[in-house]
Amino acid sequence: MEPSSARFLALLILFCGAIVKTVESFEKDDVIKHNTKVGEKRISAQILALIDHYKQEDPVGIPGAPIPDPMPVPDISKSLGLATFNMRNVLAHGLSKFRIKNLNIDIKELKAFVGIQLDNMNMVGDYTLSSLFSRTQGPFKVMLKNVMVKGNASLAVQRDGMIKTDDIQIDITFSDMAMDFQNLGILGSVFQGFINSAPTLVFDSMKPFMLAEAYKQIRTEIDSNIANATGEFRFPNSISPLDMAIAEGRKKVRSMGYEPYMIRDYNHTMGLFSMQMTNTYLTGASSFYRVGNMTVVMANNTISMRFQVGTQKLAGATQWEVGMGNGMVTRAGHAEFTVQHIKATIEVSQALDLRKRPQIKDLQFDLGNIQIRCDGAGTLDYILEFGVNVLPNLLRYQIMDGLENPIKVRIQEKMNAIDVEMAIRQYLPQFEKMGLDADFNFKL
Repeated sequence: MEPSSARFLALLILFCGAIVKTVESFEKDDVIKHNTKVGEKRISAQILALIDHYKQEDPVGIPGAPIPDPMPVPDISKSLGLATFNMRNVLAHGLSKFRIKNLNIDIKELKAFVGIQLDNMNMVGDYTLSSLFSRTQGPFKVMLKNVMVKGNASLAVQRDGMIKTDDIQIDITFSDMAMDFQNLGILGSVFQGFINSAPTLVFDSMKPFMLAEAYKQIRTEIDSNIANATGEFRFPNSISPLDMAIAEGRKKVRSMGYEPYMIRDYNHTMGLFSMQMTNTYLTGASSFYRVGNMTVVMANNTISMRFQVGTQKLAGATQWEVGMGNGMVTRAGHAEFTVQHIKATIEVSQALDLRKRPQIKDLQFDLGNIQIRCDGAGTLDYILEFGVNVLPNLLRYQIMDGLENPIKVRIQEKMNAIDVEMAIRQYLPQFEKMGLDADFNFKL
């Protein structure tokens, strides 16, 4: 995997967004550089903890998540006309025992949608129910079952080039409840209707407080993680960070000498016939671009990424030689070819238990018109040009359908050789020293 792709993957794991390295940066003072290094070490520790956490069969919660458990709730008071109902010393238990049921991320728009489930959330405290003629008090317990927290968050590039939380929306619901108010006595029967609705009262009273705390905690965590991970880099607000990463990837392809891309020589013999192609090159490999959105989905402790990429016009040339009868008859020539475009739709998945290998779920190709021009074979020129220019364009959809599965199998063979956990553990020390400039390579 190239460094730019690694940067993108590391940040995606960290804060459920799609923050990638950009090329605009400036020098900062020593204090900020020190803080960035501290943040990188903290991120490394979080990633290692997550790797071990998701090796469990049923991972609950997230290591190091800043969730108070139990969470204190402000005192609650309700007037009932002839009586007053007060709840104090209320604590909510079980908030850290959550499961992430689903997560959807739109990387282009920098938006995330998440669903979190708690099997049980218990609230305990003391109550007082008093009227003009009587007073009762005691401990109480309210049990909420199948609590669902649904939220979405969006990020945006600020004027100073920093990416920060732009908007957060959260809602909390539950499917069932039970309660236990002790020592109610005669007032319990008088105000039975109200007592039956007490769980909803407790929940509705604490919900604004919980949401306010969640807003503050989530915003703080996301912004601090982004600041630690991006360090000195600044993003322009005229182009999305995803497109900046792709543009950087194009530059990297050119800087590594892949434009033009040299294809290794090809030799093939079949009976009395032989075919040889040498000095083959392809131009346009660095013209790839994003097609549509890039999405990330997490469900059943597995992350899936789906994206589409395309290229502009590709062109190339090759020297070819055809032989027959052990070299008794040979023809040689030069061929030039063009492909209007290539578009690919790719979906890959990775279990959060990194002991499992990544999987390629979907692979589709769209091939544009193909043209070839041969020189050097006489009549054979016309045969080759007809065979390439006409037949593939007439049958290119069938050709692509036939190629997709073998290519998918070959890619999966390569993925089976990737030990994601080992690669990340080897990469993290480099990340702590070099930040986003560290080299992340799976070495296929």
